[in-house]
Amino acid sequence: MSAFVVGLTGGIGSGKSAVSERFERLGIRVVDADLASRAVVEPGRPALQAIEEHFGSAVISRDGSLNRAALRKLVFEDEAERRWLEALTHPLINQYIAGELANATSPYVILAHPLLVETSQSRVCQRILVVDVPEELQVQRTMARDDNPESQVRAIMAAQATREQRLAAADDVIVNDQDLTHLDREVERLHARYLQLASGAETT
Repeated sequence: MSAFVVGLTGGIGSGKSAVSERFERLGIRVVDADLASRAVVEPGRPALQAIEEHFGSAVISRDGSLNRAALRKLVFEDEAERRWLEALTHPLINQYIAGELANATSPYVILAHPLLVETSQSRVCQRILVVDVPEELQVQRTMARDDNPESQVRAIMAAQATREQRLAAADDVIVNDQDLTHLDREVERLHARYLQLASGAETT
């Protein structure tokens, strides 16, 4: 396992994916919790069967895969349902992530996780990097990207840690309210810093 894990998080629409892609281009392994959350509910997995039994066939697409949009609408309108789903999937996601981290061979590894602050996954990280944007910009970007109504976007934001909570947990912050050139510079700056820290961690 890479000795040094950097947790990457941020609210919906903050630009986490753009940041993680830039670390990947620099040769750093990115373990993505969103990909893990998809893997544990693939057709044939026990979790998908449990979800169908609980929510009904409306959350299953014609090809047998999970209709994530339908499920998202249900769970973000009902906190009890969201908690049921999290109790089912979070242990499976954690197990998947642990395996991916153990197989990482880059000098350090990025754990990209939208709920890093809210979950126990932050415990495996030596640093936490928060991608921060003003909340109104989060709403605008997410509405444009996902074609979701503002009410649904704000419901998703309400289920996540607040901007203040994320910033309080951060060791490093990228303010992603400028152009991509700025983002490139910020990632390269932090990459150099993490290489230095990871090298030190290996010798201690």
